[in-house]
Amino acid sequence: MSKDPSELLEFPCHYQFKAVGVSGDEFHQEIISAVQQHVSVGRDNIKRRPSANGNYQSITIFVTLHSYKQLTAIYQGMKTVSGLKMLL
Repeated sequence: MSKDPSELLEFPCHYQFKAVGVSGDEFHQEIISAVQQHVSVGRDNIKRRPSANGNYQSITIFVTLHSYKQLTAIYQGMKTVSGLKMLL
């Protein structure tokens, strides 16, 4: 029998969200905003990396989560961001 996904992490925990999408400040700000709706994000906890050709970028955000509900809500919010190609 498989474990319930909510049992795989102990809360509170440190967690890393990574979003890959189109290049540009709009995508960057929308991803950060989607996360900040549920948890505070310090400037030092955000890493931005452009692709080799500059068409895409990855945004990595390090946060402390307090519940599984918070984790799923953040992923749901990030999925609605325009220009998103992949979530890791």
